[in-house]
Amino acid sequence: MRIGILGLGRIGAFHAETLHGLDAVESLVVADPNAAAAKAAAERFGAHVADTPEALLAAGVDGVVVAAATDAHPALILAAVRAGIPVFCEKPVARTMTEGVAVLRAVRDSDVPVQIGYNRRFDAGFTAARAAVLAGELGPLHTVRSTTLDPAPPPAAYVAASGGIFRDCSVHDFDIIRWVTGREVTEVYAAGGNRGEAYIKEAGDADTTGAVLTLDDGTLAVVSNSRYNGRGYDVRMELHGFRDSIAVGLDDQLPLRSVEAGVTFPAGTPHDFFMDRFTEAYRVELTAFTEVVASTRPSPCTVADAMEAGWIAEACTLSLHEHRPVTIAEVRRD
Repeated sequence: MRIGILGLGRIGAFHAETLHGLDAVESLVVADPNAAAAKAAAERFGAHVADTPEALLAAGVDGVVVAAATDAHPALILAAVRAGIPVFCEKPVARTMTEGVAVLRAVRDSDVPVQIGYNRRFDAGFTAARAAVLAGELGPLHTVRSTTLDPAPPPAAYVAASGGIFRDCSVHDFDIIRWVTGREVTEVYAAGGNRGEAYIKEAGDADTTGAVLTLDDGTLAVVSNSRYNGRGYDVRMELHGFRDSIAVGLDDQLPLRSVEAGVTFPAGTPHDFFMDRFTEAYRVELTAFTEVVASTRPSPCTVADAMEAGWIAEACTLSLHEHRPVTIAEVRRD
């Protein structure tokens, strides 16, 4: 099949490399306002370069990957859907939930599949955790802990346009909690602090946050996030039930050091970046998209799925600023 890629920045170039290595992908068509980035992809992967998104959609592509800036996501998703071309778009659906709702309404009755990029759904550890929960191996859950700690903050310009740590970073935790547990979040309480770069606080954001989520069956989920984790990129999940407890992310590259006598775990080089931690998950995710394009499976992460994680982020942002519990029903507008 022939796959188009809109946007060849950090994640777009990474997706181009991944897609180039998939057996199902015969050729690539790329487009980016940065002509040098498009030329580099063409030379490296033998891709055809399209001058505009419209030209790319008219170039006989079977599916399109949107890895452009967030502001462009709604228009590019809808353009692909109108052209009848299955589309994979990196999260978020849109910069604001209002724009996201408009996209959701526009694609709700379409038979053109849209897949939103939440890569943790394709990580082997999270997949195994979901299977264990759904099989009842843990018994009823009482506590979930989900962690995302970045080794260093993004640049000031990125933070200012990100919408805040809950919308930019924690949203991955929110999505994977829903997916692994099969439950919905009903209420949140969030807190945050600033002990790092001044530009994060100046943007009205926090550099370290904690949130307690109440799920619809009474399970408590504790989410921990930070822009600062000197030992590396730390993504983990614990699930505790009445019969058993399991964890995701406890491998030799875990960026954590034990001070217990005689304990040598973890012994490997710590993960230092999300592409390092989730290389295989991205490959599985884009393989899934080729199956969506081939009509052999439905979208594994729809616009509606992505919006649910977004409402949790909205509730946490409001809770952080107003120092109070916030229900999901209070913020959702769809």
